[in-house]
Amino acid sequence: MILVSATDLGRQYAGDPIFTGLRFEIRAGERIGLVGPNGAGKTTLMKLLAREDQPEYGHLHTRPGVRVSLLKQQPDFSPDDTLMTVAKSGLASLIDLQDEMEEAAREISEAEDDADRERANRRYEELRDRMEHQDAYTIDHRVEEILGGLGFGTGDFQRAAKTFSGGQQSRLMLAKLLLESPDLMLLDEPSNHLDIATTEWLESYLSRQSVGMVVVSHDRYFLDKVVTKIWELHKGEIASYPGNYSQYWRLRTEKARLLEKQADKQQEQIADLEAYIRKYGAGQRATQAKDREKKLARIDRIETMREIVGPVMGFGEVERSGDIVVEAREVSKAYAQPLFSKFNASILRGQCVGVMGPNGAGKSTLLKILIGREKADAGAVKIGHKVKIGYYDQGLEALPPQTSVVRAVWPEDDPEWVEGDVRALLGKFGLSGELAFHTVGQLSGGEKGKAALARLAATGANLLVMDEPTNHLDIWSCESLERSIREFEGTVLVVSHDRYFLNAVADRLIVVSDGRARTIEGDYETYQRLTQNEAAAAAAKANGATATASRSGDTSGKSEKKKRKFPYRKTPDLEREISEVETEIATLEDALGQPETWRDGEKARATQSRYDELKEKLARLYEHWEEAVEMNS
Repeated sequence: MILVSATDLGRQYAGDPIFTGLRFEIRAGERIGLVGPNGAGKTTLMKLLAREDQPEYGHLHTRPGVRVSLLKQQPDFSPDDTLMTVAKSGLASLIDLQDEMEEAAREISEAEDDADRERANRRYEELRDRMEHQDAYTIDHRVEEILGGLGFGTGDFQRAAKTFSGGQQSRLMLAKLLLESPDLMLLDEPSNHLDIATTEWLESYLSRQSVGMVVVSHDRYFLDKVVTKIWELHKGEIASYPGNYSQYWRLRTEKARLLEKQADKQQEQIADLEAYIRKYGAGQRATQAKDREKKLARIDRIETMREIVGPVMGFGEVERSGDIVVEAREVSKAYAQPLFSKFNASILRGQCVGVMGPNGAGKSTLLKILIGREKADAGAVKIGHKVKIGYYDQGLEALPPQTSVVRAVWPEDDPEWVEGDVRALLGKFGLSGELAFHTVGQLSGGEKGKAALARLAATGANLLVMDEPTNHLDIWSCESLERSIREFEGTVLVVSHDRYFLNAVADRLIVVSDGRARTIEGDYETYQRLTQNEAAAAAAKANGATATASRSGDTSGKSEKKKRKFPYRKTPDLEREISEVETEIATLEDALGQPETWRDGEKARATQSRYDELKEKLARLYEHWEEAVEMNS
């Protein structure tokens, strides 16, 4: 079922078109990732879909009865609003449905004749079907599940909404939207204020929903887990690709390579025709030359892909520091409760160290202690020889809102800088032209982030310390930052919840969680494997203890015989089916990587649908196989 369709859709500001001629359809159950560089019009398109803005051109049709909701970034709460009342306001339609059902029940009991009773019964049954369809009988459970998943405790439920931090208020608005469960959910950067654990919960929750979604996000891990299609909005046009972010990037790269190859081949053909026309246009073969002129005029020139290029960025050459940049010994810190205790670490020159952990665990506090901006309760931190620190704060407070961008970035203590140098630096970070003379307060979130990074580069620091630097950057700017960090000859210490970013840049991780900080040698995927192995070892130890208790006759350790989740099947039969499914998946992956597949939209959808179906089947088969291995013996 088509929820929304657009024909020749266009929007402009101050006479300049943002996009024109957009054509698309959004179907029920599709989870679409909307990507594109900052300024491409992603937020504008989301507002059009939500009917919060109107197009100048074209037509946008929403199917009658379809409920569309947009995630609000700047909530406005009244003094009486509590966390629970705001969250439950997302269920207003279901609460109304419950009231209607109670009214229908009264009509049945008060009916004066069979005809009235029959009408009331039909209305009651219809309302009950709607209640069941929308899972309206589990309202309280759903509210608690979603608020808990987004990091709120039961003690927060009656707290005034205005008293929460900005990030918590954004999470509350996300909870409200999830509880609304509209037919089309519009999510603009839903993971921006979430830590990794909460983002993983949201990924799992959204992947289970049957509603349509359009998701704007720079979190490439998130897009890989959630979406089933990518829309790329660039230069006023939308290009659609089946699959998640990784699949989109593979298909886009293949498409660009194919078009480049075809364009080169066509150019050779054109050059041959032009050479023939020049050589024989006025001679005995003039007729043949005329034919070639007509053939040349009929050629449709192949357009190569319009590449999306991120800013150059780069942090330049810096003075060499000592080999040990920061040394922490027995460092402890607590507020209402311990954040970490007796933390030891040595950060070496040339390393990129990522800091990660849940919101409120103490990541930013540890960062500030390591660079001397905050005092530890116990222990000592030593900054190495010739270390110069540059700091990027999450709140971008180093950029005064009323100051021009060029002045906000200009190094105060370096007389050698001139305006031309500062503007050139800003240009490298994607802030060119008149943007340099705008005030900081006039910039978008992404532009402020780039200005803060330019200011960091201007310091000439050989220890770059960054607190959530990717929060407002588009995907291509994130990639530029990742490349700049990898090429930087100094040392980097960075707090981030962006798993893709941490995988791209981190040599080591400091994980702050559950009242302690520990060092992991490797990137996020290394940490993920480590935690999975630790969980498996803990489970094995617990199972071993239970088995030992059972053998020793200790009834307190006994458990009932495990029941089968799947019907009995021989292990070799399951292994044979797994092999067949994996073979078909590999074939489909190859097909999805071929340009011919995505040229045919219907074929691409069918191929993607079969691929998703088989991936789910393979996961079930592996569960079945593991059960068979355990229980058939």
